Amino acid sequence: MKSRSFLFVALTVDILIALSKFVAAGFTGSSSMLSEGIHSVIDAISQLMLIWGVKSSKREPDEIRPFGYGKELYFWSFMVSLVIFILGGCISFYEGLMQLNKPEFSQSQTWNYVILAVAFAFNTVSLVTALNVFNKHRGRKPFLKEITDSKDPSVIIALLGDVGDLICLVVAFAGVYLGHLFNNPYYDGVASMTIGTIMILISLLLVRESKSLLMGEPTSRRTLRKVVALAEADSAVIKVKKHFSTYMGPEEILLQLHTVFKDNLSTKEITDAIERITKNIKIQFPRMKQIFIEPVAK
Repeated sequence: MKSRSFLFVALTVDILIALSKFVAAGFTGSSSMLSEGIHSVIDAISQLMLIWGVKSSKREPDEIRPFGYGKELYFWSFMVSLVIFILGGCISFYEGLMQLNKPEFSQSQTWNYVILAVAFAFNTVSLVTALNVFNKHRGRKPFLKEITDSKDPSVIIALLGDVGDLICLVVAFAGVYLGHLFNNPYYDGVASMTIGTIMILISLLLVRESKSLLMGEPTSRRTLRKVVALAEADSAVIKVKKHFSTYMGPEEILLQLHTVFKDNLSTKEITDAIERITKNIKIQFPRMKQIFIEPVAK
């Protein structure tokens, strides 16, 4: 959980910002500010769900779950993606429609400007925290490629959530400013609908990535080639016939190798070779926590 401190930073920021936005919406009657408040509440709920997912995924394997609880994080990440879509995007879009149907306008917009500025500052802090963790993970890999390749959805959700927050704050500011400038409340409603649309688009991306992880993604081909080469380098092995792998969690990979051993080996020699290969793989690839090597015919 220490490595997920950015989630607690984001949670604190979201709660403080949500309270301030609702206060501003109450004083000004701004639809886009109310949508922003809902957005922040959804973000806070999302952080709580992710924190629970991270904590649950760390449980040790038992009789009920012999392969461990690593995919708890993937399940809760998928739920977070749906929550952002259903509660966040749709409600914000609906609020915008209501504002267009029954426009209300407050002449005093000082509260809105102050809260938007404060929220932007807080969200920037949260974004920098998540971005630092993200950059440590990606190394020199391109930004978008790391988004699609990452096996840790908590980092991606926090990062994209913060990026979406900042974009939505700019949209909310534009809606409030243009509405005040032209004395037209419809800009506020359009801004609210735009915020809802942005949240929906981010959610669709997160749903896609979370679903893929939940169903099971293999480790990279490069890593598998190294694993196969390591196994085939053992003196008892002729070749690795097939290999299967899947991520059980961000730091846990399940690996199965169908291995052809030499004909003249005894059962004990094959068993010793399996233990030896397993140990060597775990030393070089610590994420491969569960390894199954099955002797097969040529």
